[in-house]
Amino acid sequence: MNRRLRTESPRTFLSCGFRPFFLAAAGWSAIAIALWMAMLTAGLRLPTRFDPLSWHIHEMIFGFVLAAVAGFLLTAIPNWTGRKPVSGALLGSLVGLWLLARIDAIVCAWIAPWLAIAIDMAFPLALAAVVAREILAAHNRSNYPIIAPVVVIAAANLLMDLSLEGYGVLGGYGWRLALVAILILVSVLGGRIVPAFTRNWLVNRRKEGLPAATNMIDRVSLGVLHTALMIWVFRPTGTVTGLALLAGAGLNLWRLLRWRGIATRAEPLLLILHIGYGWLVLGVAALGVANFDPAFPLSAAIHSLTVGAIGTMILAVMTRVTRGHTGRELTADVATRVIYGLVILAAAARVAAALNGDARALLIASAALWIGAFGLFVVRYGPLALRPRVAR
Repeated sequence: MNRRLRTESPRTFLSCGFRPFFLAAAGWSAIAIALWMAMLTAGLRLPTRFDPLSWHIHEMIFGFVLAAVAGFLLTAIPNWTGRKPVSGALLGSLVGLWLLARIDAIVCAWIAPWLAIAIDMAFPLALAAVVAREILAAHNRSNYPIIAPVVVIAAANLLMDLSLEGYGVLGGYGWRLALVAILILVSVLGGRIVPAFTRNWLVNRRKEGLPAATNMIDRVSLGVLHTALMIWVFRPTGTVTGLALLAGAGLNLWRLLRWRGIATRAEPLLLILHIGYGWLVLGVAALGVANFDPAFPLSAAIHSLTVGAIGTMILAVMTRVTRGHTGRELTADVATRVIYGLVILAAAARVAAALNGDARALLIASAALWIGAFGLFVVRYGPLALRPRVAR
């Protein structure tokens, strides 16, 4: 039995994208935040060309978030296209490129600039190529737009890398462009899965008041939101930017309310998806407010979107996908509920810290809660990544 487990575990681990990449995303998220706090509180210096804040931004976007995006897309695309999942050597190579980039980000001061950039770009470019190949090969035009945000994230990574080589202005465009590409993915994919999962759950329980069907409201809401976010990338301040962001937030609040999230309060595995999208609405609204009130801290808006929307949605999706694809019951156990509680508190504490002048105690509390949430994911869900799917 032990010999069989040892021989099957690597094959199982590389059988689908969610297994290695969700574990990598959660583990690196906890480690990167611990390193970031050591930089802030203990003066830790890494042998990297990035300044501490730029390293933090780079690794949370292109390390943590992009790994989670890879895990989700490489798992979802086979369902959309009918093709076999990316697995085995190809999947292992993608994971290896991701890991090499994390090492590169820590020690790039010891490496020639051109080589450091090449190492850092290898994973996002390879991921974009694999995603494009899988979607285009299926000739399913409805999924073609999913390719664009992945390509944009790769381009944004290059802009941040070039900012270290005498093109400093590109760094701001880089992280804003990457953040917006991720938020666009959250808004588009959230509109697919949140109302669909909610509808299925309510129908199975013979509940009334189902989520509204996708219609013009959803298309207009997304159009306004995406336009506003792209304006913000290139013109982060101004009346037009602020008005567009507030309009996008208002329309997407209407969209969210149509999904009947309150009806899912008995099942945290579903409710957390609505909460995550709620953080997106709040963060975009806060970004709009920051354009009209110079005293409003931009950091509060950014962390509503990153720690709140992106962090919560990633944990919501990683727990649900892992449970579903390993044959576990689609309900939140105690550990999963604790994970959700920790990330919500982490987001609230980080926004509160920003509103209070980046209060040190709240920053440390937020970091500890974040590390607890993703660390507990590794402990609870990591073993499932090594085990074959169970029959239900």
